Amino acid sequence: MNQKAIVLGGGCFWCTEAVFKILRGVISVEPGYAGGSKAKPNYEEVCGGTTGHAEVIKIDYDSNAVPLETLLTVFFASHDPTTLNRQGNDVGTQYRSVIFYENEGQKLLCEKFIANLNASAETGAPIITEIKRIEKFYPAEEYHKDYYARNKNQGYCEVVINPKLKKVQEKFAELLK
Repeated sequence: MNQKAIVLGGGCFWCTEAVFKILRGVISVEPGYAGGSKAKPNYEEVCGGTTGHAEVIKIDYDSNAVPLETLLTVFFASHDPTTLNRQGNDVGTQYRSVIFYENEGQKLLCEKFIANLNASAETGAPIITEIKRIEKFYPAEEYHKDYYARNKNQGYCEVVINPKLKKVQEKFAELLK
C-alpha cells in the first residue's frame, strides 16, 4: 500500500464525505476545516463565514488502488467548480471549491488536471477551484463524522446527498467499493 492524503472542499462536507467514502482505494474520509485564519474553529464560526475556513474533507487513500487523478475526476464531477463560493443552496466562502495539496507534485498534478479540463470544455464557465498548500487541517466535531450514514432519512440527506450519490454511483460504478 502507498498511503497518501489530499484535502478537498466542494461545498458541504456531509456531501463530499459521503461521495468519497464509497470509492475503492479510499482508506478514510474525515470532515473538517482548512484555509482560514482562526485556530481551532468550530462549525458555527465557519458557517458564520468570518474565519476564512472552508468545509473540507481529508482523504487518506492508497495511490496504488486509486490514483489522485481518479479522485480529482470524481471531485470535479460531483460539485460545481465554476461557481464562486456556492454549491446549490449553500452559499459563502466556507463552501468554495478548493484543493489543499501537501507537496509540489500534488500541486502540479492538480494545476495540470484543471488546465486540461478547461481546455477540453467547449462551452461553459472556467473552473475557479483554488489550489493552495495545506497549512492546517482542523477535524470537524464528532457529530459531523459519518453524518450521511447516520442521518440518511434527514431532509438534507434525502434532497441533496442522495441525488449526488446516485449520480456518482451511476457515473463511476467501476470505482465503487
